[in-house]
Amino acid sequence: MTKVWAHRGAKGYYPENTLISFEGAIKQKADGIELDVQLSKDGYIMVCHDETLNRTTNGKGFIKNYNLYELKQLDAGAWYDKKFKGEKLPLLDEVLELIKGTNMDLNIEIKAGSIFYPGIEEKVIKMVNKFGIKEQVIISSFDHYALLKAKEIDNTIKTGLLYMESLYKPLKYVKTIKVNALYPNYITLNKELVEEANELNVDINTYTVNHEDDAKLIKQLDINAIITDYPDIVKNILENN
Repeated sequence: MTKVWAHRGAKGYYPENTLISFEGAIKQKADGIELDVQLSKDGYIMVCHDETLNRTTNGKGFIKNYNLYELKQLDAGAWYDKKFKGEKLPLLDEVLELIKGTNMDLNIEIKAGSIFYPGIEEKVIKMVNKFGIKEQVIISSFDHYALLKAKEIDNTIKTGLLYMESLYKPLKYVKTIKVNALYPNYITLNKELVEEANELNVDINTYTVNHEDDAKLIKQLDINAIITDYPDIVKNILENN
């Protein structure tokens, strides 16, 4: 059966990429959690989608310009709702501690964009191995060089190729960069892609499915996971519709 992964936690109900959002995903019986990582000035792995603090905290500027102590002083919850005031930016190891001992999947997205973090792949893999949950983890990224680097560091770590638009012969590209999964935008999904991926034992994890009608259509395809802001709703559709 297709799994349900909570996008930045149960983002539809909680401030994204916070421990309370991940705890909410667990309560909603999500099969996995998707999160994003950045590096602090002093090299700690911080869980945050944006490269800057402006949108989801009361801070301003780039995460890379602040040390861990400074980042932990910020409020990462009140922007969403005042009842979440006091939520903090999590460290990756805090999330690993949360899911250790569960059977949940963890998708760690290494961010790509205007900021590149030298050594982030090695830091993430080292942390995952420290907690002994490598079998539960897949590293995804729009930065396909990061995926190659991850495989160079540990060729047994699972990796996933994030992309926005339709790719030409994506399964041929998969072989080139040796990833384990494709992460297409759900609007680009089609039966032919899914069938070819299944034949080659390549997982498909699609994002970000938030509408019931879309979830019902995708249910008919044999894919590995749906990433959603509303894990409870999508879970219900997959199990009961």
